[in-house]
Amino acid sequence: QVQLVESGGGLVQAGGSLRLSCAASTRTFSSYALGWFRQGPGKEREFVATIGWNGGPAHYADFVKGRFTISRDNGKNMVYLQMNGLKPEDTAVYYCAAGLSQVVIRRTPDYWGRGTQVTVSS
Repeated sequence: QVQLVESGGGLVQAGGSLRLSCAASTRTFSSYALGWFRQGPGKEREFVATIGWNGGPAHYADFVKGRFTISRDNGKNMVYLQMNGLKPEDTAVYYCAAGLSQVVIRRTPDYWGRGTQVTVSS
């Protein structure tokens, strides 16, 4: 079992930045690929980014390329999402996810966090 807890969400103005964090409780953290998803108001949950078990390669949804960066620290059991140049359309609940591979995460992650709210005002 892997428990994931997100933090770092909040209210920010358009053009601002936030850094989301996700803490994982597992002894085998470095064995998992990790990812971030989001679900905006009235929308379905969508893929944002993934990162491999050893820190790479990272893959991003087209709408965040060049603005968001996913990273991980296997020594701390943490995964991060640095979000720059935020737009009102980035407003969503952001979820951390874990899976045995990046392919698994893109399809159906094995584990989900409960999410953290990000609100971007115009």
